[in-house]
Amino acid sequence: MLSVIAANDRLKLAGIQRTGWKPSPELIKSVAAIVEDVRLRGDAALVEYMRSVCDGQFDASKLRVAIPMTDQARALVPVEIADAFRLAKQRITKVHERERHADVNWVDEDGTRYSMRYRPLDSVAVYVPGGSNASAVLMSAVPAKIAGVSRVIVLAHPDATGSIHPAVVFAASLCDVDELYAVGGAHAIAAAAYGTQSIVPVDKIVGTAPPAVTEAKRQVYGMCGIDTLSGPPEVLVIADDGANTELVTGELLAQAERDRSARVAVVSESRPLLDAVAQLIDTLDVKTLPRGDVIAEVVGESCYLIHAESRDELFDAANGFAPERVALHVRDAEPYLARLRRAGAVFVGDLTPIACGDYLAGTNSVQPSYGAARFSSGLSLADFTRNFSVVENSRERMLRDSQPLAALSDFEGLPQHAQTARMRSGA
Repeated sequence: MLSVIAANDRLKLAGIQRTGWKPSPELIKSVAAIVEDVRLRGDAALVEYMRSVCDGQFDASKLRVAIPMTDQARALVPVEIADAFRLAKQRITKVHERERHADVNWVDEDGTRYSMRYRPLDSVAVYVPGGSNASAVLMSAVPAKIAGVSRVIVLAHPDATGSIHPAVVFAASLCDVDELYAVGGAHAIAAAAYGTQSIVPVDKIVGTAPPAVTEAKRQVYGMCGIDTLSGPPEVLVIADDGANTELVTGELLAQAERDRSARVAVVSESRPLLDAVAQLIDTLDVKTLPRGDVIAEVVGESCYLIHAESRDELFDAANGFAPERVALHVRDAEPYLARLRRAGAVFVGDLTPIACGDYLAGTNSVQPSYGAARFSSGLSLADFTRNFSVVENSRERMLRDSQPLAALSDFEGLPQHAQTARMRSGA
């Protein structure tokens, strides 16, 4: 049975707090070699990689996949799935449209004019890990299009035959994706960052990814932008003594089934609640569940039940965990929300399973992992825009500022900066 950890046991909690992205030296080296190979050889490197993982007859002509019209693409998936994707797109659109920034303009009392201008990125690549993970297309392509990005491409890892899952093709059509490529892994990231003969480089790469791809994103940052170092699921359930034990346990199992590297935890001031969760998991015999081997591994290695003696201890533990997702199973959520500082997304109450955020809530499911919620936010419309400030001095402002501006420039050893101020002072 799972054991309960005291929230003030810093030694035992150290393993789950401030995890950070810690790639092995071997992974760093192998990814660096791949990135450099694609940078130097372009399509030839991509083709070699694709032949090694799927179709032995793969060639550059198979990299780009035609995107059918939406009415035609709908036939690629069951009707209920197509309808669900349409609903998801509507919800994602409603939420992200509220994140729009209007340009801001104002005039200071001396007549100096200021503005803050918001403009879309020119191009974005959406990475899709593979399989039927079509929701990943919606979560990134929809806000990119709302922001006004003119070129949105999808990099989708194909199956063993070199084919992209039909649901991903449908999602690309539904979201008005401009280009779809059958390429995955670190090679795909390098291609999007540096460009190849077939793939024009992009301004930014977004989307969740396995470790090698995450490391590739880290290595190409600077050549292009990235959203965050996304990784395996991280879920923290905050529960009080009135929480439904089955619902709390259900959230742990639901997130544990997604990835062997998932981290799941419950923190509560109620020791009976934690004991009940441990008993229920033990009774279920998780190995017998669908995807039971994955769940059992997570439960055995990365599932934590944390007992807090006080509300202060509870939030020290919760904010230290800095999880990708939080489920609040408490009577009155607002006092908890007021003190929760580090989380990618929060789901409140018995009627809001975390799965809502993965598909139909409309909020974005691309969230920071590895405890990165302590300094990073989830994907939003801001990830697809750039902003710049504009200043137009009035004569009064420039005359008044010329002397202190010159003085500061000289003080920091920049005499030509100072001269630009004096030239405008009439001195």
